[in-house]
Amino acid sequence: MNKEIRIQDDLYAYVNQEWIDKAIIPDDKPMTGGFNTLVTEVEELMMKDFSLMNKGKLAIDNEYMKQAIALYRVALNTKKRNQDGLKPALKVLNMINKLQDMGQFNRKLKDLFINDLPLPFKMGVDVDMKDSTQHCLMLMGPTTILPDTTYYKENMAQQKEALLGVWTQMVTMLLEKTPLSKEEQTLYISDALQFDQIISTLVKSQEEWSEYTKAYNPMSLRKVSGLFKPIKLRKLLTVLFGENIPSQIIVAEPRFLEGFATLFNEQNFLLYKHWAYIKFLIGSSTYLSEELREIASLYSRTLSGVAVVPTIEKQAYNLASNMFSEPVGIYYGKKYFGEDAKKDIIEIIEEIIATYKDRVSKNDFLSLSTKEKAILKLDKIVVKAGYPDQTDQVYDKMIVNVRSSLLKNVMELEKITFLHNLEELNKPVDRTKWVMPGHMVNACYNPTSNDITFPAAILQAPFYSFKQTRSENLGGIGAVIGHEISHAFDNNGAQCDENGNLNNWWTKEDFQQFEKKTEDMIEQYDGIELPWGKVNGTLVVSENIADNGGMAVTLEIMKHMPNASYKEYFINWARIWCMKARENILKLLLQVDVHSPAVLRANMTPRNFQEWYDTFGVTKDDRMYIEPNKRIIIW
Repeated sequence: MNKEIRIQDDLYAYVNQEWIDKAIIPDDKPMTGGFNTLVTEVEELMMKDFSLMNKGKLAIDNEYMKQAIALYRVALNTKKRNQDGLKPALKVLNMINKLQDMGQFNRKLKDLFINDLPLPFKMGVDVDMKDSTQHCLMLMGPTTILPDTTYYKENMAQQKEALLGVWTQMVTMLLEKTPLSKEEQTLYISDALQFDQIISTLVKSQEEWSEYTKAYNPMSLRKVSGLFKPIKLRKLLTVLFGENIPSQIIVAEPRFLEGFATLFNEQNFLLYKHWAYIKFLIGSSTYLSEELREIASLYSRTLSGVAVVPTIEKQAYNLASNMFSEPVGIYYGKKYFGEDAKKDIIEIIEEIIATYKDRVSKNDFLSLSTKEKAILKLDKIVVKAGYPDQTDQVYDKMIVNVRSSLLKNVMELEKITFLHNLEELNKPVDRTKWVMPGHMVNACYNPTSNDITFPAAILQAPFYSFKQTRSENLGGIGAVIGHEISHAFDNNGAQCDENGNLNNWWTKEDFQQFEKKTEDMIEQYDGIELPWGKVNGTLVVSENIADNGGMAVTLEIMKHMPNASYKEYFINWARIWCMKARENILKLLLQVDVHSPAVLRANMTPRNFQEWYDTFGVTKDDRMYIEPNKRIIIW
């Protein structure tokens, strides 16, 4: 604790500043502290195990982990990667370069699509938000070079110019390694930037994406195909799905589809081709020589402020653990997560859900019918804690060829997972699937299956520990559990029913009141000035509603505890958000992250609750004070 700072003025700094002042951010990381420290600890622990398994000093107990270690071994082979240089990528680069016109593009479209090569659109299979037992085909636009469409606006001109300058520098260095002439290199960069500028006018911003229910826009295949010219969409779908092509497609970005003809046409075909060439070159360089890997990271490192690329050992581990995420997560969970902890966590979750139901029943702005539907949704929530019991069948197909290049292996494995995704289209949804692996330090609520997931890796101090008091655990993992449950009732989740379907289960009056409270939450955060920029209240509102709900339900539990310590609760709440980060990443997160900055998550949420004021004697003369009529409690 920093005793020079009054807790009544700054809870976050009081708890964390002394640590922050001494903390050193690793050279290859954008931040440290809280979640990030646990991520690093899990990474170091698992890297040690991977190294021992690779050397035969630790037994590998299943075929999936054998394949993960095989990919790890291929990635570690820097001798081969450095000798090969750009060679493993040349076949695809030459194929892209030889595309002459739309006719040839359409003839190659299946191969381009299933190999996940750069296309002027994205398409994949997802859960149907109107019928969460079934899958649907979703269509959306490509991503921009800059992190968000907001960077292309006039008020961001300086940042845009600086970042595109770094991107151009990086691409210039990469293109010098290709067979292209100097004149061609200059043309390719100019064309790619021009194509990207058109994309930026059509695709959604992160603020728009934050309202994910608005991504559900069903259109007939006929209408989509008409707007998608000159791409022969129906032909592509027939090749992929045979006679079972969908009669409708869910268009996530209607503006993109309506303007698609301005992006992709005969006149712009060269722009697309050169954009695709560069995009593949950047992506593939990550898996090539050390020189190319370092060059290709220049732009992303600038965005995050990171000085150096991760070591080859880190890259090898992270690649293998991401590609084989579920088996690796099960390995981690079984070895490092105890059944006693799992049992205790589930009991905490069940208590929080029960308390949540009680709070809903006493809610002062909902009618009885809406309360009953909300309680039904809570009754139906599925809890996933630790790691899954079985591995997805896709991993049976994922075989690593240790004699092939790393890039070829990655492309083949990604192709297998992509084709597996497409095969799901005409199959029922498997609700037992986990959306996060056991070794991930995170948690989530899945709106289409109405389940909450808490991987084993987050179930440790400061979030949770047998050594911490119950009050500390409630201020840590308890509030996180309440946060995820609250996503069932945030501005997006509130539009889905107990089965995960988009369905209006509210009375008109109740939903209007909820929307008013949502607007109040937006206003409470919007425009807050931090040293690195202003907060966008609309972008972060869903997460702020969830933070607010997580604190409300856990403080309710504290009221009925004989030895509750609100001081321990609030201090651990602040501790879990502790973070020291580089200025570049802080600026980036303000533009693209749906979560509020860590300092605000720690300092803003408590101000809405009377327990904060009672515990520390906070008055109107203190900085962490909000007038009673401006305090917000939704759930």
